[in-house]
Amino acid sequence: MSGSLEVRQFLIRYEGGDGGGQAMGGVPAQRTSQADAQRVSDDQVRRARLAVAHGALDVDDCIQLLDMLGLTLDDDGQAPVQR
Repeated sequence: MSGSLEVRQFLIRYEGGDGGGQAMGGVPAQRTSQADAQRVSDDQVRRARLAVAHGALDVDDCIQLLDMLGLTLDDDGQAPVQR
């Protein structure tokens, strides 16, 4: 992917660091209650952003995809997908 380095650099700036320093992978725990089913963790959002960045063609494509999926931060500093 020609723009993958550029997209990763964008995400590092966007998230304000190295994205948490955890490697991608691992299986999330099964959600057991209705309250858990509605909650999206910060780690899930971070991993979703990385997956979008991996598939994006360039920075503009990444920005557009993140916005469409609700993975950008709102004025309160929270991703809409976490509301």
